[in-house]
Amino acid sequence: MSKYNNAKTQVDMYVFDSALEAKRYKQLALLEKANKISNLKLQPRFLLQESFKKNGKTHRKIEYIADFKYEENGQTIVEDVKGKQTEVFKLKHKIFEYKYPKLSLKIITKEEI
Repeated sequence: MSKYNNAKTQVDMYVFDSALEAKRYKQLALLEKANKISNLKLQPRFLLQESFKKNGKTHRKIEYIADFKYEENGQTIVEDVKGKQTEVFKLKHKIFEYKYPKLSLKIITKEEI
């Protein structure tokens, strides 16, 4: 169990951080099979800030790793399945929206799955 009481769940050849994320993957896989969405990707990475050096210290890059990315009706959709939105997620979400204005970020809750 993780600090948020999520149990790792395997579907096909993938291991997901939670049963909720695994369930959403099954839904998206069916939508892709039915040609409703395309190019489904898992764990896509988005650079929020480059690494840099200051006063002799190297600061690592900051990335946002979403749960899913896919194409729907000519639009790129980025999805994150959340039981709870942490403060770190809220901050990364805000930076993501600023850096990637053409991408749509959907936050999926357990009520929506």
